Amino acid sequence: MTLYLRNYWKDERLAFPSRNNRSMTFDGRLVKKIWSPDVFFVHSKRSFIHDTTTDNIMLRVFPDGNVLYSLRVTVTSMCIMDFSRFPLDTQTCSLELESYAYTEDDLMLYWKDGNESLKTDEKVSLSQFLIQKFHTTSRLAFYSSTGWYNRLYINFTLRRHIFFFLLQTYFPATLMVMLSWVSFWIDRRAVPARVSLGITTVLTMSTIITGVNASMPRVSYIKAVDIYLWVSFVFVFLSVLEYAAVNYLTTVQERKERKARAKWHCTCGLSNAKTMLLDGNMSEADVHSLAGYTKTQIISDETDKDRMLVHLSIGSESNSQKKKRIREFVGMRIIQNTHAIDQYSRLIFPASFILFNFVYWCVYA
Repeated sequence: MTLYLRNYWKDERLAFPSRNNRSMTFDGRLVKKIWSPDVFFVHSKRSFIHDTTTDNIMLRVFPDGNVLYSLRVTVTSMCIMDFSRFPLDTQTCSLELESYAYTEDDLMLYWKDGNESLKTDEKVSLSQFLIQKFHTTSRLAFYSSTGWYNRLYINFTLRRHIFFFLLQTYFPATLMVMLSWVSFWIDRRAVPARVSLGITTVLTMSTIITGVNASMPRVSYIKAVDIYLWVSFVFVFLSVLEYAAVNYLTTVQERKERKARAKWHCTCGLSNAKTMLLDGNMSEADVHSLAGYTKTQIISDETDKDRMLVHLSIGSESNSQKKKRIREFVGMRIIQNTHAIDQYSRLIFPASFILFNFVYWCVYA
């Protein structure tokens, strides 16, 4: 921070009679020959007085002994920040001034005009923060070895700009979560497509999390951006697990169907066989209409998930046995349709993520 630090005090030893001159102005060479307050910046990491093209120091003495001592200085100071709400955080930083050698019994420091003592350029801006407000305070600081000292504070309230992080962090993470939902609309038999999509989104989320943490201080608590990124990562990871469950249940279902086809493969020597195409959503009337047939061979139609090809032949089975066996197979076909998992996921995943975003932005925004 670069600022003009102006000190005012009265030294009667510097008073001079004058009728024409209202004040006398000197450069920095006279400062070393008179008394001046030894003010320093507390918690300063680095500070210096500008010296281009000459030392930026001005001393102005008035006839009654009042002195104005002004210098242009740049200060790099420490600011303790809380990143628990990063990047939706508001920070309060302070610049502290104090006399190094003189206690409150020897020197009293105070702001000349309170908050009006601070004047800023309206064009001042920071790359990551917006200066919301600033104010002045003063209090005593105690050192056990030397005593009490007057300390002046310049308090700044800084609000972080969020647009950069929306573009670099939140939007990519949201797009990756939405991209992972595309797999719910891909055929469950397209294993390479769904697996590669899931792995890509997981690795991309890992890259985003690593990039954000690399540019942040290593703190021991959870930040707001960590919550959003890790919840997004969980959504992406769950979409991969969802397909693993769908693929496993599909394999189990196909294994049972193969066993059923092997069990009912023989037509028992009956020559009067007929073929019917049954829809998965059979009514009671449809089942009763099959009373004159026995089930001999059932072949799944791979091109139509909701229908099956049933070879029926006339036999001597009783009507009740025929109805029972047909109901069992049709019911098994409908209940074990694992494609329903994808259908539910198309609704549950987006609804859950929208609810999470609503709660997140209400809490942190």
